[in-house]
Amino acid sequence: MPQISLSAQRAEASLQSMFVGDSLAMPVHWYYNPMDILKQFSGGITQLEAAPEHHPSSIMSLHSTKQGGRNSHRPKKLQAEIVGDVILKGKQQFWNQANQHYHQGMRAGENTLNAHCARTIIRTLTANGGHYDEDLFLDAYIRLMTADPALHPDTYAESYHRGFFANLSAGKARNKCGAVTHDTASVGGLVTIAPIVISERLRGTSLEAVQTICHKHLQLTHPDEFLAKVCGDYVGLLDALLFRSEADPAQKIIAAWAKRSIGMAMPELLGKVHSDNDVVGRLFSSACYISDSWPSVLYLAYKYAEKPEAGLFANANLGGDNVHRGTVLGAILGLANGYSPNVLYGELRDKEMLEQEINALLN
Repeated sequence: MPQISLSAQRAEASLQSMFVGDSLAMPVHWYYNPMDILKQFSGGITQLEAAPEHHPSSIMSLHSTKQGGRNSHRPKKLQAEIVGDVILKGKQQFWNQANQHYHQGMRAGENTLNAHCARTIIRTLTANGGHYDEDLFLDAYIRLMTADPALHPDTYAESYHRGFFANLSAGKARNKCGAVTHDTASVGGLVTIAPIVISERLRGTSLEAVQTICHKHLQLTHPDEFLAKVCGDYVGLLDALLFRSEADPAQKIIAAWAKRSIGMAMPELLGKVHSDNDVVGRLFSSACYISDSWPSVLYLAYKYAEKPEAGLFANANLGGDNVHRGTVLGAILGLANGYSPNVLYGELRDKEMLEQEINALLN
């Protein structure tokens, strides 16, 4: 019983920290020059902030509103508009403006679209006795994305959302709508994984079965084998932290999985760098691609294993795809510590609903 209680405490902290990591980074999402963060926010991100009107490095205007990926030089005239007509209804007007913020109009403490997808997973797990069901997820995902009025506050949808609904609109079976673009293998694909792992493992589903479930879930939106391999490692790391003995340091477990997953020697790396920017942004790109974002997450998780709030602030101020990186990092740090940044969590706009959803899943 003590082990179950401790695991449940870690699980709650993990799920709470996911949403903190997302919201904290939202105002400076995809800022690729950390100095721009310091210019717009004196001293950087030190609290939950609203999305500024001006985004210094936005390329949102280059992204296709008809499909995943970037705009084509040879547009298909008969191709339906996905952004505006199918998803993000009433939001297409914000997609063709220079320096438009990806999360235009979002208030301090609000969560982005992918975090709302994670909430969708939490609710569908609860509705099915804590177990994953593909059809329930797809029902809820399509409802979330196509609702009018919107069920989330976001302006932007990642490439995978646009690709999925372009395929769905073209008549593909909904479980075969995962689109392949230049950024399919991105860290955003891991955002919905932690709730599945936590819920299934606390209910006794074997680790091997959970890895299979998560692989199949990932293929619905992110069909990429390297990302699937990383997802399997991520599931293994979450499981090891969820059920670790108190005598087994979380930092040791993170280091072991970093070595096992990508051959990354954490103690040696930490001894060679002067700042987080040396790793995230220099050694590895701060962009979404999993080949860089996964080692960045592992580095931050290892360094801040005992300082979760500092880790989430550090991640936000590193820029790049810090929102999705921060969600995954939050899940790891919550399990590593068993507590979440309570003040920040209490300031989330949907805190009361989040509290109900998380409690319903865990209880």
